[in-house]
Amino acid sequence: MNLSKLILTTTLITLISCKQNLKTHDIAVKATIENKVLKESKVVIHKDFASKHVDARNVEVFLPTGYDEAKEDKYKVLYMHDGQNVFNPKTSYTGVDWGVDEAIDSLLKLKEIKNTIVVAAWNNGPKRFPEYMPKAPANVSETPEAKKGLKDYAGVEKLYSDKYLKFLVEELKPFIDKTYHVSSKTEDTAIMGSSMGGLISLYAICKYPDVFGAAGCVSTHWPVPILGEAYIQTLPAMLPDPKTHKIYFDFGTETLDAQYEPHQIKVDQMMIEKGYTKGENSITKKFEGAAHNEKSWNARIHIPLVFLLK
Repeated sequence: MNLSKLILTTTLITLISCKQNLKTHDIAVKATIENKVLKESKVVIHKDFASKHVDARNVEVFLPTGYDEAKEDKYKVLYMHDGQNVFNPKTSYTGVDWGVDEAIDSLLKLKEIKNTIVVAAWNNGPKRFPEYMPKAPANVSETPEAKKGLKDYAGVEKLYSDKYLKFLVEELKPFIDKTYHVSSKTEDTAIMGSSMGGLISLYAICKYPDVFGAAGCVSTHWPVPILGEAYIQTLPAMLPDPKTHKIYFDFGTETLDAQYEPHQIKVDQMMIEKGYTKGENSITKKFEGAAHNEKSWNARIHIPLVFLLK
């Protein structure tokens, strides 16, 4: 696995070229991601993790530098989707990974976040969309029009997101809780993804508020024909208690991300009406010039990590 990353100069050039509105503190944190192999951290790969709900898939677990099962305090857990894109550029869709391993190690060194391991389940290729698209409201996804759209786009006529979440909650999480030195508490369990992974992360915290205490929704792909707007309309009734949960959103202004702002504004208003307070238990960030790709998400990954894991 290639764990080398660009240091301060390249990071600042990237940030300036993308014209992303990062605060001075955020830039300083990003700049500390060092250009060296992380000798003490490691990624454990559980190949073809079996499930009775969905197809088997690889699951990668990042154990940060200093991971110690003898520690009195157990580690937080961050679950991520599209696992092949999270740690390794060789398996990533675009040849650029999120750099979550390096970011976690650096943020821990700076004491910006609590001790955390990252569990990254790979997506399932052709079934990625039906696994990540929230099945809410269920009746909308069962209409002939929706089924035809699903068939044309993904080759299936139904959504598997409820089954995918059962895989995470009923199979993967118990395994992680048993195998690693982690806390099983809601407040210590977060979930995050980008694009469709942002949608399923929000769906997860709404559907399982007793399991997930925080959700990171990066470049959330709201404008799904028929299903997207229908799902947004379920949020006022489905959003978890703001007293015990927090949710992060962001979006760029280029490529697919250029479509997201009107939808995000609507969702942000729903969050406020639910009782969420910006900057405390919810946050939405706009990144000028940022596109819909791993390069852009890598450049700002430290921001949701700090919000979710501090």
